[in-house]
Amino acid sequence: MEALSTTNTLSNAPSGEQSSSLTELSLSSLATSSHAPGRGRGRGRGTTRGRGDRKNRQDVGRSEWARQSGDRRARNDAAQESPKRQRLDDGTPVRKPVYAVNFSKEEIEGEERRPKRKVAVMIGYSGSGYKGMQLNDKEKTIEGDLFKAFVAAGAVSKANADDPKKSALVRCARTDKGVHAAGNVISMKLIIEDPDIVQKINDNLSPQIRVWGIVRTNSSFSAYQMCDSRIYEYLIPSHCFLPPHPESYLGKMLVELAEEVGDLEGYRQRQEEVAMFWDETEEKYVKPFLETLDPSIRPLVLNALYHNAPAEEEEGKRLEKGTPSVKDDPAAEDQTTTEAVQTERAIDSELPSPTQAPEANPSVPLSKSTNPDSQIHEPTPTSQNLTGHNLTGPDLTGHDLQQPSPSPDNQDPAFKQPSAVETALRTLRHALITAKNSYRLPPTRLSRIRSVLALYTGTHAFHNYTIGKTARDPSVKRIIKSFALAPAPIIINGTEWLSLTVHGQSFMMHQIRKMVSMAALVVRSGCPEGRVLESYGPTRMVIPKAPGLGLLLERPVFESYNVRGTGEGRAEVGFKGWEDVMGEFKQREIYERVWREEERDRTFHVMFSNIDHQKGTQLLYLSTKGMAACEEGGDGGLVGEQRRNDVVVEGESEDEEGEPEDG
Repeated sequence: MEALSTTNTLSNAPSGEQSSSLTELSLSSLATSSHAPGRGRGRGRGTTRGRGDRKNRQDVGRSEWARQSGDRRARNDAAQESPKRQRLDDGTPVRKPVYAVNFSKEEIEGEERRPKRKVAVMIGYSGSGYKGMQLNDKEKTIEGDLFKAFVAAGAVSKANADDPKKSALVRCARTDKGVHAAGNVISMKLIIEDPDIVQKINDNLSPQIRVWGIVRTNSSFSAYQMCDSRIYEYLIPSHCFLPPHPESYLGKMLVELAEEVGDLEGYRQRQEEVAMFWDETEEKYVKPFLETLDPSIRPLVLNALYHNAPAEEEEGKRLEKGTPSVKDDPAAEDQTTTEAVQTERAIDSELPSPTQAPEANPSVPLSKSTNPDSQIHEPTPTSQNLTGHNLTGPDLTGHDLQQPSPSPDNQDPAFKQPSAVETALRTLRHALITAKNSYRLPPTRLSRIRSVLALYTGTHAFHNYTIGKTARDPSVKRIIKSFALAPAPIIINGTEWLSLTVHGQSFMMHQIRKMVSMAALVVRSGCPEGRVLESYGPTRMVIPKAPGLGLLLERPVFESYNVRGTGEGRAEVGFKGWEDVMGEFKQREIYERVWREEERDRTFHVMFSNIDHQKGTQLLYLSTKGMAACEEGGDGGLVGEQRRNDVVVEGESEDEEGEPEDG
C-alpha cells in the first residue's frame, strides 16, 4: 500500500517534481534494500543470518562462535533449567548430583565474597574404584571428589558449591573407568588467596588423588583447547607376547594357514626364540603332575586343559552365526553395520576389565590406601601341590584353584565337592600361569616389539582402533609422535613387565588399548609386521582392546601456551618441580596397585587365553594368509564382509563431545 500511495502521489505531481521525487525514491529504496534481511549481496533469496543478524553456529568455526557477543551464561543456565523445570512439572523429585555441596541461604549470604582467579590445577590419581575422571551425577568420579575437596578447602565459594559449571571447570583429558593419571590438568576459577590452599585441598582428598600445584593463567585458558599433545604409558606383562599354545584353536590355525600359503618356514623363524617354551613347560610342570594321577583320568584332564574352555566355546558358537552378505545392497547396510559393532564388542566383552574379573583371588590383598569403597582382601594360607606350586589363586579362566571345604556341621546343601578331574585341572592351570610368569623376553623378541610399535608413528587412519568409525571419516586421522618401549623390563613379584610410552596429539576411544593389543597379537602370533600398515586401509579388522588396568596418563603437554606465556611473564603450565613426588605417587598408588590387581584377578592371562580359544575367523588376519583367511570363513567371516562393504558405523567417540579420550 505504501508503494501504491507513493506512485499515485508522483503521478499527480508536475513533471519536474516527478523526476526529482523518483531520484529520491530510488536512493531511498537502495538504502533500504541494503539493510533488508535476505536481500544482501551473496545471500540466497529469503535467507537470513539468524537472530540478531548473528551467524549460525554451523557457518562459523568454534573459536569465532565463542568470541561472538551474547550472554552465554544465561543460555547455559536456561539449558540446565529446562530439564529441571520439566521434572518439577511432572512431579518427579530433582535429585542432586553426588558431587554437589548444598548450603543454606543464610550460610551463602553470610560468606565473605572473595575474588576468583582463572587457574590451571595439576593433579594425579589412581582410577581404581572410580567411574572415570568426568563428573557423573550418580557415580563416584575423580572430578566429583576433587570438586568437593575444593569446596571444603574454601577454593570454591558456598554460592558455587552446587555446580562445577559456575567455576568454569574444564578437564584436559577424560580418562575412563579404572584408568590412572600421574599428571592431568583441569582449568577453572578458584579462590587462591590462602597460601596453603593446595595442602588444604589434599587434606580433603583420599591418598588416591593428589593436587600437585596451582598456577595462575590468562582468563581465556582452557585445559582442553590449549593442550598440544598427551603422553600415555601402558604396563603389560611379558608373557602376553608368548605364542598361543599349540593345542589351542588359534595356535593350530596359525600353523595350518602358514602351511597352506607356503610360509611355514617363515612362520617358524618369526617364532624361533619361543619355539620350545611350551614343550619345556610341559616337561617341567605338566608331565610330573600327570604321573601322580590315576591313569584313567589323565586323558580327561589333558583334553579339558587344552580343548575345553566353556566360556570361549559358547562365545565362539555365538559369533560363528555370522551375518548375511550385503554385497551392494544399501538396504542391508545398517543391519550389517550393527552386527559388525556387536561382534567387536562381543569379543571385547569376553575380555574382563580390572573391576570385572570372573572371580577375585582372596589370597592377594589390596593395600589399605585404596579407595575406601574397595573391598580389602586379607591373605589366606596357601597349600602346595606335589610339584611344589601354590594351589591357591585363579586359573586361566579366573576361577579360584582351591576353596576351603566347609565343615560337616555347617556344610551348604548346595555345595558340591570338586571332582578329581576338576581338582587336577585347576592345579595344572595354575602351574601354567606360574610358568608364564617366569618367562623373560629375549633381546630378539624385544627388538621385534620395538619394530612393530614404530609402525604407529606418523599420521594414519586409526578407524580400526576405535568403534563407530570408517577410513573415510576425517576424524580418524591421528598423529602419533612416538611409541617407545622402555630400555629394560622390570621384575615385580617374579613377573616381568614392560613399559610402553605413546606420545600423540589426541586419541580416540579405546585407541591406545587397541594399539597395544594389536602389537601384542602381531608379535605373539608370528604375524608379518606389515599387518599393522594394512589396518590403516579400508579393511575392517576386529581388534580386541587390551585391559584398561595397565593404562595411565603420564602427562599432557602445553608447549605452545607456555612459549607465548613466557614473554608475557606467566607461569608455565606443566609438572616441573613435582617430578619426585609424582614418581613416588606413581610407584605407590599406580604401579603397585596395577601389579596387585593383576596378581589377584589375572586379567591379562584371561584375555589372551580367551583370544587363543576364540573360534571363528574374525582374528585369523593374524595368520600369514592375512585378510583372505577371514573372507573365506563363510558365516564367521564378518571381517571380510566389512572389508567389501565399508559401511558407516554409528558409535561413540569422545571427540564428538569435544574432548580427548583415555585411549
